[in-house]
Amino acid sequence: MEISVHPSAAALGHAAAAAAAASLRRLAASHDVIPVVFATGASQLATLRALTAMPDIPWSRIVGFHLDEYVGIAADHPAAFRAYLRRELSAKVPFRDFHFIAAPEAAPASSGDPGGDQAAAAYGALWRRQPPLLGLIGIGENGHLAFNDPGADFADPRTVRVVELDERCRRQQVAERWFPELPAVPRRAITVTLPPLMAIPELIVSVPGERKAEAVRRTRQDPITPACPATLLRRHSGARLFLDAAAAGGAGA
Repeated sequence: MEISVHPSAAALGHAAAAAAAASLRRLAASHDVIPVVFATGASQLATLRALTAMPDIPWSRIVGFHLDEYVGIAADHPAAFRAYLRRELSAKVPFRDFHFIAAPEAAPASSGDPGGDQAAAAYGALWRRQPPLLGLIGIGENGHLAFNDPGADFADPRTVRVVELDERCRRQQVAERWFPELPAVPRRAITVTLPPLMAIPELIVSVPGERKAEAVRRTRQDPITPACPATLLRRHSGARLFLDAAAAGGAGA
């Protein structure tokens, strides 16, 4: 896995965006339609803001996807990933199309009723019709990829599924100020699973901040194991990891 370390989150974002822009221009030379998946969260802000400000990106050919969405909050909730991606991406540049996960906005009736199965199946069908050629993603504090938390199935037969979020994942959402307190964070989400994520030919992985340093260390050094799903990136020949000094444990650029 190619790794680069940058002096700040802003510098990381610019470098990751420049790499994404180069890939998109290259893909435009051979594809009329370019499916791309975009992650969300605080780690992606610098990258997305830099990318949307760059010239000569073939947005009119790009079909956007996103990786995951909460079950049980409104689509326009400030923490909803649909709302995030509209604010930071699809409202800023002229996409050919953007596919949003239509997650249920009401919380499931009971713990035995996960909700969202139909939405997951519909989104999986969209993904399989236009598998992304490029992914801009991050790594969670618990080592998750998308909302595939520790213990995730590396060989999951589903493209998209409903998952139960672990507590550390939910606490990260509070720490990043998307929610005011832990009880406000939804317990379930719809996520793209690991096999289709790993099938994307090129992954640009933006990981800034000291809070991610442990996850970065584990991604680089731990055995490849579902206990830290991000370790799976080491099996991906087209993954590039962009870090700032804090996420890299204080290393220089």
